[in-house]
Amino acid sequence: MAPLIRPYTPTDTDWAKTLLTAHFGSPKVVSRGTLHDATTLPGFVAEADKTPVGLITYNITDTQCEVVTITGPGVGAYLLAATVEHARNQGCHRLWLITTNDNTHALTFYQRQGWDLSALHKNAVTEARKLKPEIPRTGENNIPIRHELELEFLLHS
Repeated sequence: MAPLIRPYTPTDTDWAKTLLTAHFGSPKVVSRGTLHDATTLPGFVAEADKTPVGLITYNITDTQCEVVTITGPGVGAYLLAATVEHARNQGCHRLWLITTNDNTHALTFYQRQGWDLSALHKNAVTEARKLKPEIPRTGENNIPIRHELELEFLLHS
């Protein structure tokens, strides 16, 4: 059964902080040299049986929408679809996101959702650690975390 997808609200902040800290080490996320507090961004919450089980946050600038965080087992595709639709309704032409070079699960997931790799930002995570020192040195499958991979989803009129 599909989860209920609803807007993220201030009443979700404590839950989101716990979820983001468990997944990212803190609610702070760095992408392309920008430090975000994901609990202050707009987003969507996935609920199952009236219980929050997933979260996506985003940042819209001009006609681009950056997906800043996404987490929640089995609900990512629903959260991503809601964000794509919202971005389209806001007049965005492009959605984009950053993941790290070790995150092979995310690379598989996003490509299955129709997203394309658009850039490799070499050693960007090394720079990101200056803003968020808690970023681990190794990640999935003991792969050193060094680079940001940018993926995009283009919206056509």
